[in-house]
Amino acid sequence: MQGMRACGCAAAAGRIAGLAVLLAAVSACGPVRVAPEPVLPHALVVPLPTRVVLVIPKDLSSYVHRETRWGVDWKVELGAGHRRLLQDLFKDTFETVFETASLDEARRLTGIQAIFEPHIDQFSFTTSRETGRYYAVTIRYRIDAYTPAGERVDTYTLTGYGNCLSEGIAAAKPLHTATVAAMRDAAAKFLVQFPELPAGRRLALNQPLELEKVADAGGIDAVPIDEPGNEVQSAAHTTPAQPVPAAAPAPPATATPPVSSTLPR
Repeated sequence: MQGMRACGCAAAAGRIAGLAVLLAAVSACGPVRVAPEPVLPHALVVPLPTRVVLVIPKDLSSYVHRETRWGVDWKVELGAGHRRLLQDLFKDTFETVFETASLDEARRLTGIQAIFEPHIDQFSFTTSRETGRYYAVTIRYRIDAYTPAGERVDTYTLTGYGNCLSEGIAAAKPLHTATVAAMRDAAAKFLVQFPELPAGRRLALNQPLELEKVADAGGIDAVPIDEPGNEVQSAAHTTPAQPVPAAAPAPPATATPPVSSTLPR
């Protein structure tokens, strides 16, 4: 009798465990929504001694990436997090930063040396289902630089890469972590490389940007940075055609490549 009871208890426990696994699998197929808001560590750099305007347009402040993959709805809300990231980034890069919501509003300000208007051109990601072990995120940015009068001087392009090892069946946490890493990667590239570009060198002298005085710089190079806890380093990526998102990062590099001022578009 005791043996039969023990067998019955074991069978019941097995059914409960199986039900738990089934429920977890079903819940994993539900919608995945994240809203990353990274905190940018204080940069150990001297801000450029100049007054600039940061324009955060509506297309950036309300940017949301949506897609359906394998029957799962994915939603990544990037607007609020990028507003905070850009505010911190520009305060670290420039001595005085004014913020506006439009280029027209920025043109009306006086005593400034430049206007910057960032945009998100592309967001894409891969999951552990595709890579086998981690989530990877690619975010491509475009930053328009203007004279104080609102004449566009140049457009800089840069791409942030991030990844996170997948643990278990949860999707939101690794996607969130990989997105934050990509945002911080792009911010680090701008912070390190912009002062070396023609516009950066001019602003370092507290001189306003002028249309004929700044040569085309094209973009900002991919300088990899390590994210704590990630075994896969965000280094070299390619972006395949949709619906497959950006390809997985290459194996960790042994050294950081030198900073360059140009990048082919």
